[in-house]
Amino acid sequence: MAASPHTLSSRLLTEMATRSSILAWRIPWMEKLGWGGGCIWYLERRVTRESPRRFLHLLRNVNQQWVTFQHFNFLRHMYVTQLNRSLKQQIKPKPEPAESPFLEKTSLDEAKAEICEMRPLVPPSLSLSRKPSEKALIEPEPTSVIEGSIDLGKETKEEKQWKEMKLRVDDLPGILARLSKIKLTALVVSTTSAGFALAPAPFDWSCFLLTFVGTGLASCAANSINQFFEVPFDSNMNRTKNRPLVRGQISPLLAVSFATCCAVPGVALLTWGVNPLTGALGLFNIFLYTCCYTPLKRVSIANTWVGAVVGAIPPVMGWTAATGSLDAGACLLGGILYSWQFPHFNALSWGLREDYSRGGYCMMSVTHPALCRRVALRHCLALLAMCVAAPALDVTTWTFPVIALPINLYISYLGFRFYRDADRKSSRKLFFCSLWHLPLLLLLMLTCKRRAGEEGTGAPQS
Repeated sequence: MAASPHTLSSRLLTEMATRSSILAWRIPWMEKLGWGGGCIWYLERRVTRESPRRFLHLLRNVNQQWVTFQHFNFLRHMYVTQLNRSLKQQIKPKPEPAESPFLEKTSLDEAKAEICEMRPLVPPSLSLSRKPSEKALIEPEPTSVIEGSIDLGKETKEEKQWKEMKLRVDDLPGILARLSKIKLTALVVSTTSAGFALAPAPFDWSCFLLTFVGTGLASCAANSINQFFEVPFDSNMNRTKNRPLVRGQISPLLAVSFATCCAVPGVALLTWGVNPLTGALGLFNIFLYTCCYTPLKRVSIANTWVGAVVGAIPPVMGWTAATGSLDAGACLLGGILYSWQFPHFNALSWGLREDYSRGGYCMMSVTHPALCRRVALRHCLALLAMCVAAPALDVTTWTFPVIALPINLYISYLGFRFYRDADRKSSRKLFFCSLWHLPLLLLLMLTCKRRAGEEGTGAPQS
């Protein structure tokens, strides 16, 4: 806070009065001493004037030295900090502690025996009057803790090390089921069975079982070869990174051997057990799926249409297995399966666009999203037209398009929502609707099947 003018003037007057009093006291004294007294007074006055200046100068030098020392400490601290950072960046992981020679020389049982012989130290706070039973309960605790720490150390060490995957016989059925895409194979077999049941022919159980087994084996072979070709790409996708070949649960040789053991008897059963037409369709479908659809997935979006043809052939195989010929009804069933796959797969791939792009697959949902939604809606509406064509081709009665109209309108509505909204929520609704739409549609076709001998346009004559 600044001093006021009155304060400064009062201080100045006080100092002047003090000096005048000192001068008045010293003048008589100097007259008595003469020239010598004047010299003493002059030296005394000079010392009194210069000593405070020197003292202040000394203090300033000390302060400057103190500031310099502080700067030195600061620079030293910064240097040590930067040095520690560089050392931390160059630090190497600490090597795992080597096993003690005690555990190397002795077996695990011997180590446990020697650990059990150790006795815990009794704390001084415990009273000596404790019962023996309580001591026995306390003694095994350190042993269990030591054993648990040894086992935990061994488990963590084993987890960090690379180890060879050993194939056990108990795990083989599950691995082969995932290799053959057992859920997709079940869908293929069910559509084949529906085609066999819808055919205008007497139901032959032996022929049906041969068709069922042969189609299932052919589907397992095609799916196994598909996974064999796509191992390097499946490893980049979250959806397929846990497949058996990607994880190394089985060798590629075993996968190819399994595919061969499924393809050869499957095609043989369809050819010689059912009829050559069905066997030729099965062999053609294996070739189309493994040699055309699989490599085309990384080249062009046309793979979706090729894959739809692959999914449309199984109900045609069921029809030809029952009748031995390709009729209009077989083409109608194939057309229904062909159109159903577009809303099903396009809605599925819409939620997996990041995964497909990471795997390097050329899918409609990735490269042509607008076309993906248009195609899904277009084929939802095509299902309506083909259900109306079923009674016109004498496959079902006219009741079928009427009772199938609600579910066809619902899937068409979801297809329109997917086309308009273009979001993950609408795609999921369309996908889950397609899962129950196809089985229900085939069940309605079976209930409304036109029996042989019934009157209708173009009905077969008995």
